[in-house]
Amino acid sequence: MTDGWNWRQPQTPPSQGSPWWSDALSDPWRDPYAPSAVVIPSAPTGTGPAPEPVTDPSAPRRPYAPILLICLVTALLAGGLGGTLGYVFATRSGVGGGTQLGGQPLAAPSAAQRAPDSLAGVAKQVLPSVVTVRVTGAIGSGFVVSKAGYVITNDHVVEGSDGTMSVSFSDGSSADATLVGRDPESDIAVIKVSRGNLTPVQFGDSDSIAVGDPVLAFGSPLALVNTVTYGIVSALDRTIMQPAGEQSSTTRYYAAIQTDAAVNQGNSGGPLVDAAGRVIGVNSVIRSLGTTEAEAGNIGLAFAIPFNQARRIAEDIIDTGKARRTVIGAEVSTGGTTGSTGSLGAKLRSVEPAGPAAAAGLKAGDVVTKLDGHPLEDGTDLIALVRKYAPGATVPVEYRRGTGTQTASVTLAADAK
Repeated sequence: MTDGWNWRQPQTPPSQGSPWWSDALSDPWRDPYAPSAVVIPSAPTGTGPAPEPVTDPSAPRRPYAPILLICLVTALLAGGLGGTLGYVFATRSGVGGGTQLGGQPLAAPSAAQRAPDSLAGVAKQVLPSVVTVRVTGAIGSGFVVSKAGYVITNDHVVEGSDGTMSVSFSDGSSADATLVGRDPESDIAVIKVSRGNLTPVQFGDSDSIAVGDPVLAFGSPLALVNTVTYGIVSALDRTIMQPAGEQSSTTRYYAAIQTDAAVNQGNSGGPLVDAAGRVIGVNSVIRSLGTTEAEAGNIGLAFAIPFNQARRIAEDIIDTGKARRTVIGAEVSTGGTTGSTGSLGAKLRSVEPAGPAAAAGLKAGDVVTKLDGHPLEDGTDLIALVRKYAPGATVPVEYRRGTGTQTASVTLAADAK
C-alpha cells in the first residue's frame, strides 16, 4: 500500500509496429495510455499573412463550355455591329461595297472640257460638218462646204447614182440629197442636201502643208460612221493615175497628199484636216496588198486630193455645172524613162502651136525634167502636177534639149472642153 507519490506503471513492453510508441518511454510529458483526440486549431488572429487556401481535389469543377459560348456570341455580335456601321458610313460617303484601292476617288473627266486645239477638240469641231453618203449599193463620205447645203465628195462615190441619194449627219439625222455635178478626171463631185443652215468646214491651204504635219481623217470606213483616225503627212505631190471607172475610158490624174492615217473603203470623199481642224485634202484612194477591191484594206498608204484643187473644181461645178482642166498645151509620153540613156523626165511628143508650152518656147522632143522645182520621172507626173494649178498660173519649168538644159516660164491654161 502506498500513497501513490512514487507509483509507476509497470513497464510493459509496447506492442510491435506502433510508430508513435517507440520513443514514448523517454518522453516525460506523454502518457502513452492517454486516449487520442483530433484537435482543430482555432482561426488565427492578428495581422499576419493569411494561410494558403487548400483546394479540395474531390470537389466538382465548374464547366467551361458556357463561358466559351458566351464569348463566341459576344464576338459575333460585335463583328456584325461593326460591319453594319462600316457599310453605312461607306455608303453615305459614296464608296461602293466592293474592294477600294488607292486614296480618294477621282472625279470623272468631262469630254466638254477638252482644249479646242487638242485632237478631241478638233474632232468635236469637224464632225458636225461630215456626212455619210448613201447611194444605191454603195456608201461613202463627204463634207459640207456651205450653209446652203453643198457637199464635196468623190466622183466614184456617186458614180452609180441615178441622181438621188441620202446623207446622214453625226447627230444621227438624215436628209435627201441631189447630184449637182461631177468631174471623173479629178474624182470630185458635188451634191446638195435638202436642208439649210448647215455647218461648213473651215478651209485650209493645201499648198502650205509639209511632210510630218499631223492630220486627221474623217469618214465612214466599212460603214462605221463618225470614224476619226490620226496620222501625219507622209509625202506630197504623189502622182495618182487610175481608171475613172469600169464603164469609162477616162483616166484620173492628180498630185496627191500621202498620209498614214488609217483610211479604208467608205472613207472616200471624207475630209483630211490639219491640226487646227482645217480641210487640206479629200480622202480618195488607198494603196493595198489586196488583189481585188474587196480585199483592199489599210496598210498606212492613203492618198487625198489637195483641197485647193478640189475647192476650185467644186466651185466650177456649182457655177457652171462642169470643171475646167488645167493644161500645158502639149502631149507627153508616159510609161517610164525617156531616151536611150534611160534619163528621167516628161518627153513632149507634140506641142500645140498656140498653146502655153509653145508660147514659152518649148518644142516637140524636149524633155521636161522639173515643174516648179518638182522633179519629174515621166509624162504622168507632168499631167498630174499641171492639174494641181489653176488656169492662168505661171510656173517655171526646166527641160532638156539635146545635151543642154534650159529653163522657161509657162502660163498654164484651161482646156477647150
